[in-house]
Amino acid sequence: MIRNIIATEKAPAAIGPYAQANAVGEFIFTSGQIPIDPATGKLAEGGIEEQTRQVFANLKAVLEAGGSDLSKIVKTTCFLSDLGDFAKMNKIYAEYFPDGAYPSRSAFQVGALPMGAMIEIEAIAMK
Repeated sequence: MIRNIIATEKAPAAIGPYAQANAVGEFIFTSGQIPIDPATGKLAEGGIEEQTRQVFANLKAVLEAGGSDLSKIVKTTCFLSDLGDFAKMNKIYAEYFPDGAYPSRSAFQVGALPMGAMIEIEAIAMK
């Protein structure tokens, strides 16, 4: 099976030795996206709501670069620096799946995220 690396300037560049995503077979596996605005290289300003929206903008850009989109996500893993933000994050998260075709999901509170981010999400999507 062939693996293709996915990269786009419409999402933050990798800040380490990893790819924004890998396409293998009929699936795209994204790296975790934190709420970095690709235009500025800085975290999105605001709270968990704004940071969640930026994460989804980044995921959207990566998936589109691989020939997919948010509606084709089948699994996400959400990392939160404070699980107390879960309800606010969840409300924004649901907006990205308006037809109710929700992906499978895991969510965790972690000790810290890169650059002091409040959230990171990785996804697996169909092409």
